[in-house]
Amino acid sequence: METRFKTNIKCDGCIEKVTPHLNEALGKDTWTVDITDPAKLLTVNVATTEAEVKQALSKAGYKAEQI
Repeated sequence: METRFKTNIKCDGCIEKVTPHLNEALGKDTWTVDITDPAKLLTVNVATTEAEVKQALSKAGYKAEQI
């Protein structure tokens, strides 16, 4: 199952900040962020809830909205 989120993750440094939080919440190698997309898409490839993703990003100071 693939779920996508619009985020405010803007650069490689931002990805480094969220990596430990997303890996802990979702698992390593289960998500990607496309910072070249205008929506800064976070794609999650495991079953999860929007709340879990938002909470993990919030810990790192970022936001997400499921699309």
